[in-house]
Amino acid sequence: MAYYHRLGQIPRKRHTQFRQPDGSLYAEQLVGTLGFHGVSSLLYHIHPPTQIKEVGEPVPYSAKLLKDRALQPSHLRTLAQTTTGGDYLQARQTLMGNADVMLSICNPTERRMQYYYKNALADEVIFVHEGRGELWSQLGKVSFEPGDYVVVPRTIIHQFHFEEGPVRLLIIESFSPIETCRRYRNHFGQLLEHSPYCERDMRPPTELIMEEEPGEYRVQVKKEGYLHQLTYAHSPFDVVGWDGYFFPYAFSIHDFEPITGRIHQPPPVHQTFEAHNFVICSFVPRLFDYHPLSIPAPYNHSNVDSDEVLYYVAGNFMSRKGIDLASFTVHPSGLPHGPHPGTVEASIGKKETHELAVMVDTFRPMYLTETAIQYVDEKYPMSWNPDFKHEPPRAADMMD
Repeated sequence: MAYYHRLGQIPRKRHTQFRQPDGSLYAEQLVGTLGFHGVSSLLYHIHPPTQIKEVGEPVPYSAKLLKDRALQPSHLRTLAQTTTGGDYLQARQTLMGNADVMLSICNPTERRMQYYYKNALADEVIFVHEGRGELWSQLGKVSFEPGDYVVVPRTIIHQFHFEEGPVRLLIIESFSPIETCRRYRNHFGQLLEHSPYCERDMRPPTELIMEEEPGEYRVQVKKEGYLHQLTYAHSPFDVVGWDGYFFPYAFSIHDFEPITGRIHQPPPVHQTFEAHNFVICSFVPRLFDYHPLSIPAPYNHSNVDSDEVLYYVAGNFMSRKGIDLASFTVHPSGLPHGPHPGTVEASIGKKETHELAVMVDTFRPMYLTETAIQYVDEKYPMSWNPDFKHEPPRAADMMD
């Protein structure tokens, strides 16, 4: 997201002397992507961010993709899995992915991370299904609540601090930068008037975190299938100021303004973010089509070029039967898909929907992981047969 933000103390000119009260220089650090051609921010540390005290043994941290699984639509029920582990990294369960993006659930029980975390290769979009708290990073604090997308660019060192209560997260890990949609931006980078959201809806860091004392500060760095263990002499949260275009932020799905029409609109109108070879879309409460002969239910369509993954957040999807909240449906390229029998006629005459869902459309095949198999509804591929008996959804609306 390319707009300028600044926080704390910074010198008038970049790459010039900026001295601390004792006369020593603050340590300047450039953080950005795409070499020196992408967006970046300049950080000013009390201590150099390079003072490694100890390098520990890397911990394996990857998921096995099942590339030989039979081609079929899939339904993963994860609602009953109220906890998936202790802390934020232990609780991650990667359920599917490819070379461009990985999708995980994360329902931790521990309220605070006892370490610092950095993804060295990927941006992370954390969709908050349940839970409240704050993201702490080198660039300050970002508060979050249910319905928020928390976008953390690669290399940003951070922690999650959760309030009491259940936590249920969807984590989208992107191996290319997460961006706003190109068709909603002008050539200056500003979001246009017809965009379903604008910069005003984005919530950048507000308050810097100051940890000045020397000690042992462990940073876990995710890279190439491992968590690398580095201990530093000073906290990464010793930044007195920064400015630039590269920072974490939050955006609420409730601030996405839907685009509607007289007849059924295709999925791209729901697009919220884009990256290389995939997009993230938001389905939100909206009025249905208003042509007098409109059919609100989506038409059958073939995913010729992409796999479609839908994560169900709240409400009832009129085109699907037997789908729980916190479920995933995966419809792969090569197979047509559409509404369940009876839902097309039932949709006629309906005026609005109150559904919430996150969709990830990819342009390379998505593969389930070994971990995902425990959640698979084996009967789902046959659920379009007219005589199929659908199980009722197992929960009501969970969103605050």
